[in-house]
Amino acid sequence: MASTDRPQIYLITPPDLDPESFPDRLARVLDAVEIACIRLAMAGSDADRIGRAADALRQVSHDRDVALVIETHVQLAERHGLDGVHLVDGARNVRAARKALGADAIVGAFCGASRHEGMTAGEAGADYVAFGPVGDLPLGTGTRAEHELFAWWSEMIEVPVVAEGGLTTALVTDLAPVSDFLGIGAEIWSAEDPVAALRALLAPLG
Repeated sequence: MASTDRPQIYLITPPDLDPESFPDRLARVLDAVEIACIRLAMAGSDADRIGRAADALRQVSHDRDVALVIETHVQLAERHGLDGVHLVDGARNVRAARKALGADAIVGAFCGASRHEGMTAGEAGADYVAFGPVGDLPLGTGTRAEHELFAWWSEMIEVPVVAEGGLTTALVTDLAPVSDFLGIGAEIWSAEDPVAALRALLAPLG
């Protein structure tokens, strides 16, 4: 449950990462800033390419004792020895993923801005629930997960909560007291120096 303690950092990969060069870029971030978990969030349907990325990122993350989950692909999580899966469709497949991956795997669920969907995912056995976007993004419906949702969740629900999507320094300040994790990805990867970008984004945390 969230408190005034500093939230942990949940790193989200770019959707179009290069499996050859990105692991080194990721390693520099992991060596500079304490990261709790990484989500491999590659777009597309090339299982071989995603699998190569999974293997490369697993090496980098596990060498540093950081958990690595993959977005959507339960079978790839199992095949490539990852720590779990991040589901993007709310509570629908939480039970099936848990059954496939076992009790020790991480199963997370993205639930948009829906309190009900989040509660359903938690009841189905999700290890964490992610809400977002918290900031203004050009894509999607424009619906934001507001501070009130996180404040209610952190007070009433014990399942850890991730705030993600369009984070700014102002939103970090606003959401840190009511979030267990800050999901950070696009905010830093477009920068020439992602370490500096991440540190600047997290500056309000001290």
